[in-house]
Amino acid sequence: MAGHGTDEHPHGADRLCEAGDRVYSRAVRRGRVPRCDAESVPCLLELALLHPDPDDMGWLVPTSPQEVMTRLLRGVHDEVSASQRRVGSAVAAVEWYAGLGPAMQANSAEGTAIRVLDGLSRIQAAMDEATQACTTEVLTVQPGGIRPEHELTEGLHRALELRTRGVRMRDLYTHVARHGQGLLNYLELMGNTVQARTLDEVIDRLILFDRTVAFIPANADRTLALELRHPALVGYLVTVFERLWRLGIPLTAPLPDTGIEGISHREQSIAALLAEGHQDAVIAERLGISVRTCRAHIARLSETLGAASRTQLGVRIAQVGLDGPRRPAEVTPAVNLPGQGSPTVR
Repeated sequence: MAGHGTDEHPHGADRLCEAGDRVYSRAVRRGRVPRCDAESVPCLLELALLHPDPDDMGWLVPTSPQEVMTRLLRGVHDEVSASQRRVGSAVAAVEWYAGLGPAMQANSAEGTAIRVLDGLSRIQAAMDEATQACTTEVLTVQPGGIRPEHELTEGLHRALELRTRGVRMRDLYTHVARHGQGLLNYLELMGNTVQARTLDEVIDRLILFDRTVAFIPANADRTLALELRHPALVGYLVTVFERLWRLGIPLTAPLPDTGIEGISHREQSIAALLAEGHQDAVIAERLGISVRTCRAHIARLSETLGAASRTQLGVRIAQVGLDGPRRPAEVTPAVNLPGQGSPTVR
């Protein structure tokens, strides 16, 4: 959205021109504005911030600010997803071309831009070295569900060492991690040194020290890792983290209500992934839950939406608007959940 605008108004909905801001604000306050008021600000129609009043075409009604925000966040999410794919392609390309020729001496030298760490002991040693050199901040992305106690204990000594030096930490988890008592205990111990936010799903594990060195896994079982010190690569990963951080919900804040009685935030996330055609195992991995738990949620979704089959569930998900981002306070008049006689508000 932010990239679309007219020649006279080259901006997006996240940074309206002064004239557009005045007209849109007036429309939100009053509920509608005369069509002539928008002649000088065609950006509002192009960005779908105003649209014709079906009862009187001489007037324009505003798109709700909540829906505008939802569009913007979806756009940021799409940009982050594209960034993740480009990072993966870049790493794959480097590995491919590096394997075409004979090994070069620089590849094994310490302090290179990309270093392969083989084995847990070498990974831990490199992480300890980066911890000792860190002076400002640590940014981490922690995928999966509830963090096992042994993982939290494993890195506790590094976190405590960073805290004593006044280093700030920001961590991103999946929403499922909120239910782990070990994580809550860890955050209580660290105090205001650590900020934590959660998302439905995150990228693979990422640890950034002082925006100068990054660590990412290089295989599925995480016995191989890449240590990245190339400024462009590290800067790229920092941008990915910051965009995810903007989308995250603080761990101390409740998850937003779905707006549909009987459907939890997690079930809403599962419904959206089902609508995209993903299988149970893929959905479970992306949300950090077990396949068994995922299927239990799908069963509850089917029961709540009155779906007798997987195909019918997909139809019902689309009917109640669970196949995309939520649009607060919008009424879908034609859809009633089983046992309800009133329109569904979403």
